[in-house]
Parts: sequence; structure tokens; C-alpha cells
Amino acid sequence: MNGAAAGGEQVYDLVVAGGRLVDPGNHVDAIRHLGVTDGVVAAVSDRPLSGREVIDATGKVVCPGFVDLHTHTPTDLGAYLAVRSGITTALELEAGAYPTSAYAVEMVGRSPVHFGASTGHFAVRANVIEGADEPCMVHSGRLFRPGKAFIVPATGEQLAEMERRLHQGLDAGGIGIGLLLDYMSRAIDADELQMIGEVAADRSAPIWVHVRRGAAGDPEGLDEMLVLSRNTGAPVHVCHINASAMGAVDEWLRRIEVANDDGADVTYEMFVHTAGSTGIGVHAFRTDWQERFGITYGDVQVAATGEWLTEERFRRLQESDPNATVIHHYMQEEWIRTGLVAEDMIIATDAMPCFDLETKSVPNGAGTHARILGRYVRDEQLIGLSEAVAKMALYPAERLEGVAPHFARKGRLGVGCDADLVVFDASTIEDRATYLEPYLEAVGVDHVVVGGVPVISDGEFGDSRPGVRQLASGAEPD
Repeated sequence: MNGAAAGGEQVYDLVVAGGRLVDPGNHVDAIRHLGVTDGVVAAVSDRPLSGREVIDATGKVVCPGFVDLHTHTPTDLGAYLAVRSGITTALELEAGAYPTSAYAVEMVGRSPVHFGASTGHFAVRANVIEGADEPCMVHSGRLFRPGKAFIVPATGEQLAEMERRLHQGLDAGGIGIGLLLDYMSRAIDADELQMIGEVAADRSAPIWVHVRRGAAGDPEGLDEMLVLSRNTGAPVHVCHINASAMGAVDEWLRRIEVANDDGADVTYEMFVHTAGSTGIGVHAFRTDWQERFGITYGDVQVAATGEWLTEERFRRLQESDPNATVIHHYMQEEWIRTGLVAEDMIIATDAMPCFDLETKSVPNGAGTHARILGRYVRDEQLIGLSEAVAKMALYPAERLEGVAPHFARKGRLGVGCDADLVVFDASTIEDRATYLEPYLEAVGVDHVVVGGVPVISDGEFGDSRPGVRQLASGAEPD
């Protein structure tokens, strides 16, 4: 509770003192002192404040904690790497979960960051089509195993049952609908997509979609979702647009702008690494993937070992271990820069599952946000600091508000906002993770506060685990 010093001065639980507050949601870029009580920002002042605990942020940047809309790694290692990069909320929205409570169940009560998931269409579909219990991409310490639900069209009766379960998942707090459309291209027809759009529109629930991929840069998969949004009113969010659009990022953004002007509701995100990552056995790698990605076997790498593949090794691994994660190097730095300067671009990690230091993945989860601040803001001055913070904190929070109104208190640091914040050194922050050493944590993040509780203090990762499950409006947390 609030207290008072002998002279009547307000004493806060925590004070973040004298940092450069960069809060684009409240149009602030100035030296300020923050007072936090009961996990909420209670004061923003140009004068010093008194607190039971004080973080000296002199010479450092203070900003809202970053909100990651796209992660696939609800593990201790994943959460550690996220918070080291300034992430305070990490959400699995592209794939999602069904039931919603199955996502990150092992992290309840022990996560340093907030977490949550959409209602996973793939999990609903697997349950309805084949009776499979695959509630989320990572569950019980393993990756999900795609089955016939990824290739078999649904009957009318199955569509009706899927619709019922999507509503059920949203009722339970699913933050929108996760749609792995590209991976299910053979299975999902126009009727099923229309049903998903109508549910999303009815519930003001964004569809977090991995669009169908055609030849490199082909916008047909994007156009399909733009039409769906216009025709149904469904909010749509295009995941990793740089990975799907490739060299046509500008054209994809132009099409989205035209569609939004015509009544669609579409947002988009990107990550800032030049490779994608998925299982070697997915449908995308059993079709014309070389044409689609503009690469060949020698551009594909086994995540766990760093091995570069030949055609023979690729085919053997695909049959013997279809769930093996591979890294396909197909993007260009130019595409990253093109997307990054887009006015409303959201930054996400697309962090792939990481379980332990020996089982390697991609570096996205360890370095994305620090990479933005170090390389593209400080070193290259491609975008400004306030703009970067908006892309990493404000814009993702704003996208979530329609389905989860409490996100109006995140991504900002005004009075009444949740005290999720990061303090970093703008002169030293950088990512260190590489494809060969993907779990090297970012440097330059000095303090991270989640729900008013310090998780990183003076660069040291502590014992506090204040992260809680984030749910859509009306659902109760764990």
C-alpha cells in the first residue's frame, strides 16, 4: 500500500529515478521519475520521488516492456532469453492452443514474463478431425505431431463442431484465433475459412494468420485474407510479413493499405533475422519449396547441430525425423530494412521452441528487440528510438485491446498503467545470438520490471517470477 514519509511525502513501493522516459503512447521523451505501487504506475514526475526500493536510471532509457505477439517457446530458457531482451509479455498467437489453459501450463507460478495464447485452430481441427490431443505447439516438453488434420478437408458436420469449439476457446480466454493456414493449405477450403472469419468478426477476435505461400513474393495468399477481412469484418493480423512477402514487402504493405481504406482491419508484424525455421517434414518442404523460397538444399541447416544439408541428407532426415527443426536461409537484409521503416509495423520474434542449451534453435528469441535498439536505432539510425519503442510495445498492445481490453494498460507508462518496464543502456545494448550460438543473451538491459516486481536488477537475473497468464476479456486467470 501507499505510505508517507515523516513530512507527508508520498512513498512508493518502487521508484525508477531520473531515466529518459520514452513513452510514445503518452508522447513523452524526457527525464522523468516513475513511482510504482501495487504493480501499477502511480506517478510520473519531473521531480524526484521517494520509494521503498529505488532503481537509479540516470543516463539510461526507461520504456514500456516489450510485448511479443509471436513466440513458440513457453519454457524456462525461452522466458529467460525473452526478459533479457526487454520482453515483459510473450504470447503464442500464430499457432495458439486449445484448450487455452494448456499453453505454458508448466510456467504457471514460475514465469518471469507474462504469457498467453490465442485459440489454436490447428488444435481444434486435430481434435475434431482425428481425435488427437495436440493442444499447442509445445506441450509436456515436446513438439506437437501434425497428423491428417493438416491435409484432410472437413465435412459440414465437422465444420459446425469446429465453430462451436472456437467459440468455446474464446470464451475461455483465447486471445483471438491462431491460424496456421500455410501449413494446412490442402485441408482448409473456402467454407472453413469463411467460418473462421465469421467467428472472429462476431467476437472481435483477431485472426493471427500464417498466410498461404505461393511462389516467392506472390500476394495471392495475402489477398485471400484481405478479402476475408473486408467481407466478414474480421480483424486480421499477418504474421512475419517479411518471411511471406520476401522481396515484395512494399507491394504487400501497399495492398494492405488499400484494403484497410476499403473497410478491412489488417495489421502486420516482422522479425529481424534473415532465416525462417520450421520442421523439415511440414507440407511446405514437400512441395516446390526451392521455387517458393528461392534457395536450394545447401541453404538449409539443422538447428540442433548447425549441419548444412545436401539433397541426400535432406531427404533422409525428412523421412527419419520429420519433426527436426531446420533453418532455411532465404531472406535478405534489404527486405528487413524495407519492412522496418513501415509506419505501423509491429516487431515480433517468431521465437522457435528452445528446451535446453544443447538443443539449438534460431536466435530470434534471444536477440530480436536488442537487435532493433542496437543495430537499427543506434548504429544505423534507420528508425528513431521512440518509433522503435512504439513498434515493440505500443502497437502490439493496441492490437490486443479489442479482444483483451486490459492491454490498454500495457505498452505505455502513464499513471494507471501496468508497471511492466525495461531500463537499458542505449550505448551498449545489442544482441549477441547467432545461428551457431542462438542462446547468447542480449546485453545492455539493466533492469526489467514485470507487474511492479524487479526481475532483472543491475543486469542480474533474480528469483522473482511475477508473470501471469494473459487472457481475453471476461476469462479468469490461473
